[in-house]
Amino acid sequence: MSKALNEIAFSMLDLVPVREGRSVADALAVSLQTAQHADRLGFTRYWLAEHHNMASIASSSTAVLIGHVAGGTERIRVGSGGVMLPNHPPLVVAEAFGTLAELYPGRIDLGLGRAPGTDPMTMRALRRDRVETVDDFPREVAELQHLLGDVKPGQKLIANPGAGTHVPIWLLGSSLFSAQLAAERGLPYAFASHFAPAMLLQAVEIYRRNFKPSPTLDKPYVMIGVPLIAAPTDDEAQLLATSIFQRVLGVLRGTRGLLMPPQPGFFQQLSPQEKAGIADFLACAVIGSPDTVRQGLQQLAEQTGCDEIMFTCDIYDPALRLRAMDIAMDVRQAAGPATTSDVAA
Repeated sequence: MSKALNEIAFSMLDLVPVREGRSVADALAVSLQTAQHADRLGFTRYWLAEHHNMASIASSSTAVLIGHVAGGTERIRVGSGGVMLPNHPPLVVAEAFGTLAELYPGRIDLGLGRAPGTDPMTMRALRRDRVETVDDFPREVAELQHLLGDVKPGQKLIANPGAGTHVPIWLLGSSLFSAQLAAERGLPYAFASHFAPAMLLQAVEIYRRNFKPSPTLDKPYVMIGVPLIAAPTDDEAQLLATSIFQRVLGVLRGTRGLLMPPQPGFFQQLSPQEKAGIADFLACAVIGSPDTVRQGLQQLAEQTGCDEIMFTCDIYDPALRLRAMDIAMDVRQAAGPATTSDVAA
């Protein structure tokens, strides 16, 4: 059985996009305002994503920004979606998130990614000449769990702050590797279907099939990423979505740019190959009126049996972004009973 939408947690992922004609300071201010709105609406989490050397994204110093957002909100959990573990020594991550956990008890999440979240040149600048191997990520996750857990007799390396905080660790992924590792470790799993949806169903199935209960989690917990563009009408939502169409096209072309204003007729002027590339990238996107949003979210819930949906919402006008969040929560609160799914565990 899949869950009804009103039984699924709704959360937000923020890359802190820098908008055309606006500053980094404005992007950071919009991020806090958006988090405060999410807090008031009853969203469960507000996560921030680590990226580097990108003029269009202002969330590179993720732990600092998490502290800023947590300090400006009251209830909502704040965390990383994610910290890119290859970029940081586990002790530094444990100390940073341990500090956050002491400042904001019970409100901090540590989502971990295996990719560097940047280009090879910047990756080398972050970790110098260190060469990653396939075994590094599982080992470093275990090290973080150890550093954030209770201090053991004779333990010589202690994260302070960090030790004993038990900051919840999530594994993030867009392939099957992290699904398998999250299952083995009994950790919650978040799939990056907001930008890489191709392996979503396969990853979720592998995670659930192989899940081993742990002191952290007694049964699988699945979060999926969903791009959201909601508006009063389908036509307006499609117009607002041209901002993310422009962004995705830049990603596909290797020419990342700032978040651009909506551009009427943008999608229609693209080549068939460009349209197909954007459609593949945004295969899990929900774009439209409240009825369209409800149908799209219910379909994803039935396909995946997810426990939580984390939205990205890159609408150019910050006020219309808040309105989209309002629509999503209205849809959730008005949702009816769940239906049986062949895909859900």
